[in-house]
Amino acid sequence: MGGCFSKPKPVELKIEVVLPEKERGKEELSASGKGSPLAYQGNGTARHFHAEERLPTPQPYPSPQDCVEATVCHVKDLENGQMREVELGWGKVLLVKDNGEFHALGHKCPHYGAPLVKGVLSRGRVRCPWHGACFNISTGDLEDFPGLDSLHKFQVKIEKEKVTVRASKQALQLQRRTKVMAKCISPSAGHSSGTNVLIVGAGAAGLVCAETLRQEGFSDRIVLCTLDRHLPYDRAKLSKSLDAQPEQLALRPKEFFRAYGIEMLTEAQVVTVDVRNKKAVFKDGFKLEYSKLLLAPGSSPKTLTCKGRDVENVFTIRTPEDANHVLRLARGRNAVVVGAGFLGMEVAAYLTEKAHSVSVVELEETPFRRFLGERVGRALMKMFENNHVKFYMQTEVLELRAQEGKEVVLKSSKVLRADVCVVGIGAVPATGFLRQSGISLDSRGFIPVNKMMQTNIPGVFAAGDAVTFPLAWRNNRKVNIPHWQMAHAQGRVAAQNMLAQEAEINTVPYLWTAMFGKSLRYAGYGEGFDDVIIQGDLEELKFVAFYTKGDEVIAVASMNYDPIVSKVAEVLASGRAIRKREVELFMLHSKYVCSAFPVDCSEPLLPPAQLSNPPTLPKSTPLLGTRL
Repeated sequence: MGGCFSKPKPVELKIEVVLPEKERGKEELSASGKGSPLAYQGNGTARHFHAEERLPTPQPYPSPQDCVEATVCHVKDLENGQMREVELGWGKVLLVKDNGEFHALGHKCPHYGAPLVKGVLSRGRVRCPWHGACFNISTGDLEDFPGLDSLHKFQVKIEKEKVTVRASKQALQLQRRTKVMAKCISPSAGHSSGTNVLIVGAGAAGLVCAETLRQEGFSDRIVLCTLDRHLPYDRAKLSKSLDAQPEQLALRPKEFFRAYGIEMLTEAQVVTVDVRNKKAVFKDGFKLEYSKLLLAPGSSPKTLTCKGRDVENVFTIRTPEDANHVLRLARGRNAVVVGAGFLGMEVAAYLTEKAHSVSVVELEETPFRRFLGERVGRALMKMFENNHVKFYMQTEVLELRAQEGKEVVLKSSKVLRADVCVVGIGAVPATGFLRQSGISLDSRGFIPVNKMMQTNIPGVFAAGDAVTFPLAWRNNRKVNIPHWQMAHAQGRVAAQNMLAQEAEINTVPYLWTAMFGKSLRYAGYGEGFDDVIIQGDLEELKFVAFYTKGDEVIAVASMNYDPIVSKVAEVLASGRAIRKREVELFMLHSKYVCSAFPVDCSEPLLPPAQLSNPPTLPKSTPLLGTRL
């Protein structure tokens, strides 16, 4: 196998595993409801969990010279439920007043640098206005996704009704905090083919699962394998920024995986899973035993089946190399995009200033019709047409030709010049390797899981684009939601249940896209909507669309109306419903929030440079637990 790390050398594991005290003695529940003792098998020996020792919390202020302190306001300057950015000289802090108490946190979302003061404060947490990540105001911890890191929490003291904040200069500049994690016990020479947790797929679900295990004190072996040649990266950005390089998209630096003992196998394809013997077989014949398994293989893009589908310069966007190649071929030339979904429209938007011409071919009457509805779809289509994108709707590709130049022939008989063709017509779950495994797949190839992300096989979990799961706030309807944010949440729940914490998936789906410098936010699950209530002005692209089924709002989309989508997501997450008749009242109640920030706070296509720096890694971490 190629990639960043070579195949594991023979090792004999000395296992130390930690779980919270409250989890001792519990039994881990499988998807079938049967229990198994709370113990892991490592080299044939059962090890149980102990929690007398935890990693020490890092000292927030390494030295007095690293600290800055300032009086920032009077206690009466903020009402309960208000947030304010305050300046400490070395950087800004988010000051929050909630239930009479003041809290000071990092002021930017660690995901893409969104100003959290423009977010939504509710139930002891602040929700990001751009992508919906949630942070606990008492601890700064990340409670809902997307993103990997938490906020720094700073000291607040009240003297003579003045609010003073004390903070680390380094923390003020870094603006993010990586949670304390366990490290894998150093292996010694011995047996080679065993691991404790094997994770198949290194997207958001796989990476978050590995990190959550370490955050929860798990110090045994973790192996993360991927078909890709790169370490885990932000795949969702490929279609929005075709020139992005792998190092710009990387979710964690190479040093991170080494520091926390997360073994990476790149360009590694699992071809068989033997659930009886708990063994995964790789394409090159390598076999790896596991105790717990996470399946997060993601999906494979659909390809055209028409005549000439194998001609050159026809791409699906799957890797950074794909995206970069498309951009090189499109510069100053003719690009055709097949499919007017999110990927296709993002690619078309990006290419408008790079290519000579951009054409979009789509079976539907309008882009995004099934997802966003006719009216919103037409408004977005008009935005593209104003940027010189040509649409060929209600038709499909009949043939691809490469005779005197490359051409796309449509069933409508129209012939389009195509120096490069990008295909974005959907995806299928990449689960073919599981068909003979005994792990259940549905008729479409998805892996059904329960609320704990467990499959039908004890000890085997699944997460990400390839699963169907019960969506709690839609009456546990089994759904597939291939959102970047949802994969994060599922990865964490899977890890928690590997450790018998009985966690359940209950996050509100949150989606976003960026086109022509404008961002569209979406929260909820709108499949099957029967009405759309539009607030604002579609022509001006400043609107909120409420998607309803019967009398209930099931999803919301907005453009130039932040943070309304985050506010709706927070309402839905609290378990409350929004009725049709309440939409206008909800908008009126939210008006003061949105009017304060009337301009869409669009996120950058790539993270700000300061957020791309590697997190501070531990120089030395004490071993955890009690060896048995």
